[in-house]
Amino acid sequence: MSALKDRLRTDLTAAMKARDEVRSSTLRMVLTAITNAEVAGKEARELSDDDIVGVLSSEAKKRREAVAAFTEGGRAEMAAKEQAEAEVIADYLPAQLGEAEIADLVTAAIAQTGAAGEGMRAMGKVMGVLTPQTKGRADGAAVAAEVRRQLG
Repeated sequence: MSALKDRLRTDLTAAMKARDEVRSSTLRMVLTAITNAEVAGKEARELSDDDIVGVLSSEAKKRREAVAAFTEGGRAEMAAKEQAEAEVIADYLPAQLGEAEIADLVTAAIAQTGAAGEGMRAMGKVMGVLTPQTKGRADGAAVAAEVRRQLG
């Protein structure tokens, strides 16, 4: 079993003993998402820590989108619940990159691929280099926006 999955299970047990409803329900939901990812496809497999970070990232993104939707819809109590879940998930994700760090990575990737003069046609090439470097550490939309800004 991966170390991250083991940590999630241990923390779930601790949250249940502490009667922390938000943390325990969020960790249950995350572990279910991990199990679903493990059994998806043609055959079941054990996820690595990197794969689990990917699942956690997608769950965190779902929470951010839900917070925005509930806030826009005037459902403050639901937005607060989703925000609390997002904060629990964030504890298990690697430290997020800041805007300056993303800009530096994009600049380096453009130089590495030699895409400086190609404009937007080189976006796929640059994103192909950046995606493994930023997985779980930055929102893909923010990275893509920075690539567009620097290539555009």
